[in-house]
Amino acid sequence: MSNSTRCAACKSLRRRCAEDCVLAPYFPSTNPQRFSSVHKIFGASNVTKMLQRLPVHQRSEAADCMSLEASWRVQDPVYGCVGVISQLQQQILVVQSELAKTQGEIAFHNAQQHQTQFKQEPVGGIESLIQFGQPSSSTNINGNQEDMINNLDQQPFLDFLNH
Repeated sequence: MSNSTRCAACKSLRRRCAEDCVLAPYFPSTNPQRFSSVHKIFGASNVTKMLQRLPVHQRSEAADCMSLEASWRVQDPVYGCVGVISQLQQQILVVQSELAKTQGEIAFHNAQQHQTQFKQEPVGGIESLIQFGQPSSSTNINGNQEDMINNLDQQPFLDFLNH
């Protein structure tokens, strides 16, 4: 490359940009900050060596990865991208907890709704046997059976679910 179109790496290092500059395709002169952060964290020599060791088709992705890691390391010198990953994992745990709580509340409300429907729906066998709490004249219900029928709506549905 000519001096007028030097890559960001060669401009930063104040050197002539050669035609076969390994850094030129990945650190264009239009984005000097990209090379600046990579150079600060990894060093120009190390970046050049890493890129030269890779096949050409993998170099672009490697340069992108180094650039991202360097920018996170500049923002957070201690943890770098691991700090962001940890924060995101923590957010996932919080959201999963909220989701589990919400699913539990939905299940509870569905159970309550089912219990309410169970109490309100006429059940052919029991409802036909009881008119205003009294057995009809055509049924043979003894006192114990009548007590069981009258106490059906007094047992909470949730007690049944808890056993």
